[in-house]
This record gives sequence, C-alpha cells and structure tokens, in this order.
Amino acid sequence: MRVFLVLVGLFWLMPTIGLLLSSLRGPSDIAASGWWQVFTTPAQLTTENYTELLADDRITGSLLSTVLITVPATVLVVVIGSLAGYAFAWLEFPGRDWWFLGVVALLVVPVQVALVPVSELFGTLGIFETTLGVVLFHTAFGLPFAIFLLRNFFAEIPRELLEAARLDGAGEVRLFTRVVLPLGGPAIASLGIFQFLWVWNDMLVALIFADSESPPITVALQQQVRQFGNNIDVLAPGAFVSMIIPLVVFFAFQRQFVSGVMAGAVK
Repeated sequence: MRVFLVLVGLFWLMPTIGLLLSSLRGPSDIAASGWWQVFTTPAQLTTENYTELLADDRITGSLLSTVLITVPATVLVVVIGSLAGYAFAWLEFPGRDWWFLGVVALLVVPVQVALVPVSELFGTLGIFETTLGVVLFHTAFGLPFAIFLLRNFFAEIPRELLEAARLDGAGEVRLFTRVVLPLGGPAIASLGIFQFLWVWNDMLVALIFADSESPPITVALQQQVRQFGNNIDVLAPGAFVSMIIPLVVFFAFQRQFVSGVMAGAVK
C-alpha cells in the first residue's frame, strides 16, 4: 500500500518536477529536448533563468503587487470573519438567523455576476485599477465563506466554558480574544490558507481590477505569453516562483489546517 501511495504521489508531483527542471534549463536546451534529459545530462542545469527573472523589474514589481493584494485581503477576511462568526454564534440580536441565512445565500453568488456592477461602482469611487479595489473585491467575496466556516466552528465551543468566563468577569471582547480565538485557531488557520491561495492564484479579478502598470504575478505571466509566445525560459521560473510561495505558506500552517478540516469529524 505504501509503495502504491508513493507512486501516486510521484505521479501527482510530475508536472511540478517538470516545471522545476525546465526552469533550470537554458532556452536552447528547452527547445531541443524534454526536461527529463536533465537526468542524463545534468550539466544543463543553470540558475541563469532565475537571475534574469529576478532582475526584471516588471516581474519583481508584480510579485510585490501580489503580496500587497494577498496579505491585506487575507487579514481582513480573517479578522472580519472571526468577529462576525462569533456574533452569529453567541450574540443575541434581532434577525440573527435571517442575517446568517443571507450570508449563506451569498455563497452561491458567482464572481462573474459582480464584475460589471462592481466595475461601475469602483469607477465612480475612483478605485478602479487600484490595489485597494482588488483587495476590497476579494474581501467582499471571501467573507461569506469565512463567516459560514467560523460561525459553525465557534458554535461547537461548549457553552459552559463561555459562561464560566463570564462569571469570572470577562466581557465580550475579552471572551472573544482570550477564549474563542485560541480555541478557533485551527479553523482560522484553515480559512487563512484557503483565502491566501485563492487570492494569490487569482487571475480573473486581477485582470479586470488591478493596475495594468503593476499587475499581480498571474497577470504578468499571462502577458509574457501574449507578448513573446512560447518563451518557456521566462514562464517556467516565473510560474515556479509564483507556486512555491503558496506552498511555503501551506506547509507552515499544515498542522493547523489539518486540525481545522478534521474539526467536528469526531464527537
């Protein structure tokens, strides 16, 4: 069974391995043969592609733009989603269930439906083709899932634990920061990873709302294809750099992610 799983894992990783090896080959070698030739002629390997890529101001600028979009969009969704999830789970206010039903209904709204009206709104507000506009769009569409996920997770916290904290004099703010957030760490980490990966890898929203002079990395790579055709010596290292950063984030929070996904599976 282990051998089978290892083979499946290697097969699944084959495109990533091929991309990595292609990014370490020169343009002439890429044009002459496949990436697997590296195993017979390892002298082909070079870091020249990465040196040229990182020396390109447009690519480094696009990476910075991607970070400036992804980090705020992820932090805002996690913070607002946590507060709203706690409110829907443990605070009493008029129409709470109906408001939550509205949040759940927003989960089925596709991004494409909002592109035209939001473009007009952003144009009126003067934030079309700005980093702020892209961040607000991703935040708005990430919140329904965030609120739904965290509300259901927070609702599983024993009521007796919260009541004991209230009897000790804890207010809602202290209860949220000292009790609910530590217990909700796995779910919050899972949400953060989902949101980070979605925003980092997005191209549709970035293609429409981002600044064309400093686009995110996905759009920058797409423009490379349009301008230069099959320039794999540029696209391969760019795509690998774009992919490795989300992988680092995922593995950094892997333990919390697995705990969050499995939360509630065992009573």
